[in-house]
Amino acid sequence: MPTTEASAEARVRILGIDPGSTVTGFGVLERAGARVQHVAHGTVRQARNASLAERLATLQAALAGLIATHRPDVAVVERVFVAASPRAALVLGHARGVALAAIGSAGLPLHEYAPSQIKRAVTGSGSADKRQVQAMVQHLLALATPPPFDAADALAAALYHGHAGPLAALFARRAPRARGRANRGPRFVVRRK
Repeated sequence: MPTTEASAEARVRILGIDPGSTVTGFGVLERAGARVQHVAHGTVRQARNASLAERLATLQAALAGLIATHRPDVAVVERVFVAASPRAALVLGHARGVALAAIGSAGLPLHEYAPSQIKRAVTGSGSADKRQVQAMVQHLLALATPPPFDAADALAAALYHGHAGPLAALFARRAPRARGRANRGPRFVVRRK
């Protein structure tokens, strides 16, 4: 039975998570060869008036459901950054811990990248603002509408991992590079539906 190009390519599903205490963004992409295809994105919203314990429980259940539904092969989360206040950093740390626990419970490999690395790869600037990241993610993935900011950040992390992280090195070893491309950085190729 002949093998088609699409079936011969290894496929890897990537879950990006942008944790937050009231809104957590997620994005799911699938990489096949050098191409990345959008699978899903969205946000998990916790009630602001709920206790921290209730918000974290809601987040944990939602992330476990997303992992069960989309069955990713790997998860990506931004590294911790300095928050505006110690309290904000602590609350964000709780949400991030829940995300890491959900990833660990599912047995997924976890990769973490600095926000500036992700922004630089997706927008060309490590100090890009949320609107710039949102616009570039929409463009790169050919989305009909802009994703919510938190989902755009999660998709950007997944894009970065798929094109510049360990997966890129794995796929680069499998396929020869075009001449002259070696020092140009990640190349974003998106499969359109």
